[in-house]
Amino acid sequence: MNKQMISKIKEALKEDIPTIDVSSHYLFNDEVSQGRFIAKENGIISGIEVCKKVFEIVDSNTELIILKHNGDSVIKGEVIAEVKGKTKSILQSERVGLNFLQRMSGIATMTKKFVDETNGFDTIILDTRKTTPTLRYFEKQAVVDGGGINHRMNLSDMVMLKDNHLKAANSIIEACKFVRSKVGQDMKIEVEVETLEKFKEALDSDTDIIMLDNMSNKLMTKCVMLNRRKKVLEASGNMTVDRIKSVCATGVDSISVGGLTHSYTSLDISLKF
Repeated sequence: MNKQMISKIKEALKEDIPTIDVSSHYLFNDEVSQGRFIAKENGIISGIEVCKKVFEIVDSNTELIILKHNGDSVIKGEVIAEVKGKTKSILQSERVGLNFLQRMSGIATMTKKFVDETNGFDTIILDTRKTTPTLRYFEKQAVVDGGGINHRMNLSDMVMLKDNHLKAANSIIEACKFVRSKVGQDMKIEVEVETLEKFKEALDSDTDIIMLDNMSNKLMTKCVMLNRRKKVLEASGNMTVDRIKSVCATGVDSISVGGLTHSYTSLDISLKF
């Protein structure tokens, strides 16, 4: 777990407990309790290590035994983890721990549904930067736990020339040539195109990846045929679970799905003493 994630966990705890937990502080002293994290629906677990870190930060003497690890499937009624420690410490950690665990598991569960649709194809499922501000590391980790692959983490990771970049440039070829002269050969360049004409231009440019944005399956199939494995092709735009198999069948290398991190539903998990 990186420093940024630990820092965000501490921020979340500070948000939830700005001074003291007035519900537990006066009611309990050193009483000890045990609890179980229980799945209330089927899904894929993600964020259990983050949840554990929450409890450790609040009270290092709290013991959380992980029974279901990141990436594990869980069915309704299964116990994900057990916790033992001071009653007030558990209660102070509960909500923040569950918030991370439920949301990350929701992303992993949704990602797994998309990944399962690629069975039999070489196509991979990618995430995007459409993440909750300041929580990107958590959400992208959840995508990985669900079997997906992280696209660029941030704007510094790779060059991506999208429609607004290209509208301000003379041409795709010239834009890629200029950027390549600045970033060198070690950094990937990706170009977004929406038409066959633009695709053909990108095919002759110094780009590594071409994003086929909001194209029909028929048009993507034509792009794949023209490409002849020259560039990496990424499909994007309005990707639903029901559509994934047909998009894979076009022959694209990857499919990016913004919904993985902006349209997921948290997995229902509870902590019961």
